[in-house]
Amino acid sequence: MRHHAPFPVSRPRRNRLDDATRRLVAENRLSADDLIWPIFVTEGEGQRQAVASMPGVERVSLDLLVDHVGPAAELGIPAIALFPVTPQEKKDAEGTEAKNPENLMCRAARLLSSSFPGLALVGDVALDPYTDHGHDGVIRDGYVHNDESLEVLTAQAVVQSEAGIGIIAPSDMMDGRVGAIRAALDAKGQINTRIMSYSAKYASAFYGPFRDAVGSGGALKGDKKTYQMNPANTDEALREVAADLAEGADMVMVKPGMPYLDIIRRVKDEFAVPTFAYQVSGEYAMIAAAAQNGWIDREKAMLESLMAFRRAGADGVLTYFAVDAAKRLRAG
Repeated sequence: MRHHAPFPVSRPRRNRLDDATRRLVAENRLSADDLIWPIFVTEGEGQRQAVASMPGVERVSLDLLVDHVGPAAELGIPAIALFPVTPQEKKDAEGTEAKNPENLMCRAARLLSSSFPGLALVGDVALDPYTDHGHDGVIRDGYVHNDESLEVLTAQAVVQSEAGIGIIAPSDMMDGRVGAIRAALDAKGQINTRIMSYSAKYASAFYGPFRDAVGSGGALKGDKKTYQMNPANTDEALREVAADLAEGADMVMVKPGMPYLDIIRRVKDEFAVPTFAYQVSGEYAMIAAAAQNGWIDREKAMLESLMAFRRAGADGVLTYFAVDAAKRLRAG
């Protein structure tokens, strides 16, 4: 790397003097094009249920969903990620409801794809919203069984794709699931359905508020360390990404986000493929709650955190701040 001449010939502060110059020399940009908005969909009518552990986030019923999503589409946010709140009576040990073409996820997808044909829909593929034990796969003898879980996950991916979800996002972390899903989609003629794989998903403490939002946290028996990654590992993330790309992933994701900026950078440098980060519920909650208490500036912390992902190499970010950030970016 070439270095500048020493002071006083070089004065780096000159390029920070005014707003115009700072904009001219900015190395990274943030726009609405970089944002994916995760939303929670619930059964019933007229439902706007606040998620207590995620200030400002709501679960919304289908009859209110079009109005809920409208501002995001108008702001130019390119994609929405859907997460269903499955009623307890529809949960079982096998996650059977995940395969139902009339489940909440598929009904929401059909509604949004017809109402916003230019909006990309991202569908979470994992069994935790559908199982009574809260795990992402089926359990056999106390262990989340990999290959039997794949059978349910592939069926889940197919019904979502047929319902209008254009980007399938397997978040389960079962081995071989990208290849199995790709083969199942292709066999059904869904060759243009993309796969955004949660390739490096860590067994993190930052998921708690999300589990509250979809109702899977209270039921969770044990932890997810036998299939989600150890936070101590970085080389393993590269192996996971390489495997998913070989199996047909079109895009890859690192989750959580800010505690794993080093992983994002390594993945982008190594593979140069579309790379996304998920600013997860716990990350959102820390900023939102601290701002609610007057400890930090919500808007500034929000935008700074999102810029961190871009700086680390992420092409886009799944964030609950998406609508607020897009409004602020439009306002300049």
